[in-house]
Amino acid sequence: MDTEPILYEVKKTIVGQDALLERLLVALLARGHILVEGVPGLAKTLAVKALAGAIGGQFHRVQFTPDLVPADIVGTRVYHQHSGEFQVSLGPVFTNLLLADEINRAPAKVQSALLEVMQEQQVTIGRETHQVPKPFLVMATQNPIESEGTYPLPEAQVDRFMMKVLVGYPSPTEEFVIVERAIVTAAAGQAVADPERLVAMQEQVDRVYVDPALIEYAVRLANTTRDPAAAGLGELARYVSFGASPRASINLILAGRALAFIRGRDYVVPADVTDLVLDVFRHRLVLSYEALSDDVTADHILTKVMASVPVPDAPLQRAARP
Repeated sequence: MDTEPILYEVKKTIVGQDALLERLLVALLARGHILVEGVPGLAKTLAVKALAGAIGGQFHRVQFTPDLVPADIVGTRVYHQHSGEFQVSLGPVFTNLLLADEINRAPAKVQSALLEVMQEQQVTIGRETHQVPKPFLVMATQNPIESEGTYPLPEAQVDRFMMKVLVGYPSPTEEFVIVERAIVTAAAGQAVADPERLVAMQEQVDRVYVDPALIEYAVRLANTTRDPAAAGLGELARYVSFGASPRASINLILAGRALAFIRGRDYVVPADVTDLVLDVFRHRLVLSYEALSDDVTADHILTKVMASVPVPDAPLQRAARP
């Protein structure tokens, strides 16, 4: 099975944003979720909607606001007077692709309601547990330039996201094409896959081989963020309050497998892992106040960490497996 037709179909609608589209597909194939940070107008919503259309899946969008309650997300029990019984009304999380727009505008209790469905792929309403459809992807967005009326995401929830992707402005050439497409009637997109095919692709990704040297590399990266001084990066120690959790190394390998599959291989090479380190790790570092005052970002720290940890350079061959 090939992912190229899916990306080709999405790119009929989306100009540029290649990294975002690739990461979205990686998260979908690796059963992860993705947090996207970027200023308004960069086609974040359109990218998820176009991907849902290309895979023939359901798409729901929830605009997070301060007055949102958990029942607005997961659903609730409704009393029907005619039958005299309570019936469950399922919320918008029961979909294939859920866009949580401006997730940091909702209070903590709403963000917590999203935790179970992101981690367990299920929702509990009353005494009943309901499974969400497969495949299932949550893409959450947040606006980096407006902090008024927002609630910071708890570290426990941020850690549930496989990746955090930073979306930048398009190039002048890309923006020209965007404007050119905006002034004509867009052709309707078509589904080039279906949810069942996506689930089959996920199972294929599970069989992609990962050399133990790459697992060791991911673990060393995570450990270096927790104790920079042990790796000769003592100058970074005052900037990091807490390093990356074990979910960082797990998700780096899971995402690397998906990226290798997208690139047409059934084994992972070092580039599949190194290309994703910033996206998988940046939101898992808890920086100190000193880092904020010195304008030191997580990406700056991770770049130095990657430079200090040698990448496996021996050719990684697919091992014989029983």
